[in-house]
Amino acid sequence: MQTRRHFFQGAATALAAGRVWGANDRVQVGFIGYGLIGAQHVYDFKNQKDVDMAAMSETYQPRLEEGVKACGGRAKAYKDFRKLIDDREIQAVCVSTPDHWHALMTMMACAAGKDVYVEKPLTLFQAEGKWMTEVARRHDRVVQCGTQQRSGRHYAKARQLLREGRIGKIHTVRMQSARNIMPGFGTPPPGSAPSDFDYDMWLGPAPARRYEPHRGIYHFRWFWDYSGGQMTNLAAHSLDIVYWGIDTKGPKSVASVGGRYALQDDGETPDTQDAIYDFGGWTASWHHREASAGAPRTNSGLEFFGTKGSLAIDRGGYEIFADRKVDPALAIPRFKGHPAGGPSASNAAPERWTEPQKEPGSSDEQFDLHVRNFLDCIKARQRPVSDVEDGHRVATACHLANIALRTGRKLNWDAAKETIIGDREAAQMLVRPYRKPWDRVVEGLLR
Repeated sequence: MQTRRHFFQGAATALAAGRVWGANDRVQVGFIGYGLIGAQHVYDFKNQKDVDMAAMSETYQPRLEEGVKACGGRAKAYKDFRKLIDDREIQAVCVSTPDHWHALMTMMACAAGKDVYVEKPLTLFQAEGKWMTEVARRHDRVVQCGTQQRSGRHYAKARQLLREGRIGKIHTVRMQSARNIMPGFGTPPPGSAPSDFDYDMWLGPAPARRYEPHRGIYHFRWFWDYSGGQMTNLAAHSLDIVYWGIDTKGPKSVASVGGRYALQDDGETPDTQDAIYDFGGWTASWHHREASAGAPRTNSGLEFFGTKGSLAIDRGGYEIFADRKVDPALAIPRFKGHPAGGPSASNAAPERWTEPQKEPGSSDEQFDLHVRNFLDCIKARQRPVSDVEDGHRVATACHLANIALRTGRKLNWDAAKETIIGDREAAQMLVRPYRKPWDRVVEGLLR
């Protein structure tokens, strides 16, 4: 496998990098993976007037057929994604596979001269992000990470307000997601993979495992072999806006607790997790619950807290909640009587530190604009709004929380050197082995 021509197609890369694109030139796009988000991306790219839906690759035959049909019926069908990457007519690839394939497919496509739109989380383990960035830069490829919120207009406006100091000095960020899916998805018995599902190819670089219905379509997110659970799935979106809004390179330390506490199924990743990050001067926390939804107001997805108020935001919009200037003495609890001594309160009327503000958003718009940004950057040969390096930093924060949870220890992180300080066992978890023959593939890409 490692000898296939797509690993180092120098001529194809040079040709693509040197091409001068016109605004109306059509981009030939191939899609790898047609699951929930894959179907969304087919829809999003199909909405663009300068895209040809050129190819589809899937390991599950029914989805391959559905994907070709969704592309308009004329897309080439490939059971083996490598043939799609080998196709010289394809100029851009959209990777919408389970997480454990994101890095390798992206690197292979970059080496073959293709630009890549890859779903988040960018990686399964931290080292993959460094590899992806290296390969993308070496081959001068545009790589857009699928954190679509960066393309939402109200997210950009909120970011501007944060950076202007609208809510004062930011000292705390709270992120969370909660729902109740009790009792979970059950524990179906292992068996043989369906005849129309290429399970070995689906596993790819992941460890060889006996087929079970939950190790495959949709349920992959509940297993460490293929995903980091809701930490890398949902927290990645919130952390992406935190990194983008505050412009940080990474935390100083991370701690996390949780586990599979409530759901009655065969999943491994936590249904309950709490993580806290120290960024030096401000903190951020993530909480997810899969077995209790909680009150609506306390379940707001992302909220920045500053010295003048807070800003809560999700895909539906943002809102600034203004704090009031209050004499600190008025915050002292009052019981019966008031002994002499201690601070005395003034009679000044409280006033707002800042002005409240509210703006709606549009989830559908974000998907369209994110694809548009990717296509525009292909033609201009510019880095997109959610570049591979951005996705790598955010994914790193997610992986650190999961490593902290699995080791049961607080981790100290050197963001400049990208290493865990003083914990050899935890540092070894920043990289994982690939299953043969895919280990040789990544070795070839990194030479």
